[in-house]
Amino acid sequence: MSMPVYHLFADAPAPVAPFSHACEADGWVFVTGQLPIDPGNEAAPLPEGIEAQTHKTFANLLVVLKDLGLGLENVVSARAFLTDFYGDYQRFNTIYASYFAEDKRPARTCIGTTGLARHALVEIDFIARRP
Repeated sequence: MSMPVYHLFADAPAPVAPFSHACEADGWVFVTGQLPIDPGNEAAPLPEGIEAQTHKTFANLLVVLKDLGLGLENVVSARAFLTDFYGDYQRFNTIYASYFAEDKRPARTCIGTTGLARHALVEIDFIARRP
């Protein structure tokens, strides 16, 4: 096994805790959970509502993937965390599904949780594989 490579990217939101944006080894890339934070103004309030927060979270994930030279087509697994699982699940799924081709959706786990950093409504992380 190759030694892990740890990535921090200047154009992604600064980590809210001690972690890297991504870590990779042997072609596997583990993208840290992203929140709906504006990387240009991290003190700005989070977007209102699950739809806007999901889009912003995907925008941040796409920045990290792009900086890694990857795209959504390289994602093999996703985990999503929702603070209002029953209230937001359907609307979240509508936005989530719009980012992946219907026949190329990664494996996924979606978890209801009592809280996320910055009082976000959603957090998503990815596992990707280099071609």
